[in-house]
Amino acid sequence: MSLLDEAVEIATQSPGPTLWSEFFQLKGDLLLALSPDNAAEAQSWFQRAVDTAAEVQAPMLQLRAALRLSRLWREQGQMEQARNLLSDAYGRFTEGFTTADLLEAKALLDDLA
Repeated sequence: MSLLDEAVEIATQSPGPTLWSEFFQLKGDLLLALSPDNAAEAQSWFQRAVDTAAEVQAPMLQLRAALRLSRLWREQGQMEQARNLLSDAYGRFTEGFTTADLLEAKALLDDLA
């Protein structure tokens, strides 16, 4: 965790926020792996990842972050919120629907329907 915290600090002090989203997602993943009690903090990091990816117009990074946050919300029973977030991220794509990330997003959207 301390190494990831250091990486996040270095990344966010550097220009070019494109990959920040990946670090934020990793932080959320690690928090959940350590304990389910970290769900609120993980949610915050996932939301930060979604927002950052949207700001830098990185749709695939936004989709990946939205997948993580949507899965967490699904586990918490927040189906509509999860569906709306993921649907928005998925709807930005016009091609590439056979890629692993888009297939995973479609499967989760189907599950949330």
